[in-house]
Amino acid sequence: MLISIKNLNKTYIMGEERVEALKDVSLSIDTNEYVALMGPSGSGKSTLMNLIGCLDSPTSGFYSLNGIEVSSMHDNELAMVRNKQIGFVFQTFNLMPRLSALENVALPLIYAGYSKAERLEKAKSVLESVGLGPRMHHRPNELSGGQRQRVAVARALVNDPAIILADEPTGNLDTKTSYEIMGLFETIQSMGNTIILVTHEHDIAQHAHRIVRLRDGLVESDEANPEIIKMANAPVPSID
Repeated sequence: MLISIKNLNKTYIMGEERVEALKDVSLSIDTNEYVALMGPSGSGKSTLMNLIGCLDSPTSGFYSLNGIEVSSMHDNELAMVRNKQIGFVFQTFNLMPRLSALENVALPLIYAGYSKAERLEKAKSVLESVGLGPRMHHRPNELSGGQRQRVAVARALVNDPAIILADEPTGNLDTKTSYEIMGLFETIQSMGNTIILVTHEHDIAQHAHRIVRLRDGLVESDEANPEIIKMANAPVPSID
């Protein structure tokens, strides 16, 4: 099991007010799953994403990622786990404007101890795999929104992480480009990667194989995506 979460709670203290963002959440995700976390604003999905991504620590409960118990780790330890185990894709791309696409993708490898030549070679290979080989020397402002998100996806993949964690990855893209990016995620998942997609958009969540819905800090439902099951069970058309 890649992710094991048991009785996870997160409480924020805001002055005299206690906000229970997550309440006793339990969740398991296996290697090579494609899971969408859905829910309205205030449902707890962003808090859960932050905990899964080792960007925050729970108030109580258990969280194991790829065999590593991370729920009681401190900030420096969490940073090490993030760099080795998780690739992030954000709505706003989060690219360094002065760096080329190649340099942006190579950036996480600095912290992993690769030499400069190794970093650039690995970054080049990943950019080519997401269809951006010809644009690798362009800066973000010279790329379209879809191309920038492909750079962000390549950066997430470059460290061979255990999971790709995508937070509203199509939020700044038009419909056509959104579907292209979701097609890219499907290809990545088919090659053995695990993807966790955080979204409030129903049509984007339909690309995932499993949909977990949160409401008021609780898991409201956790179900296989019926659309994916329907496609998998569809008869193969005859070529006669």
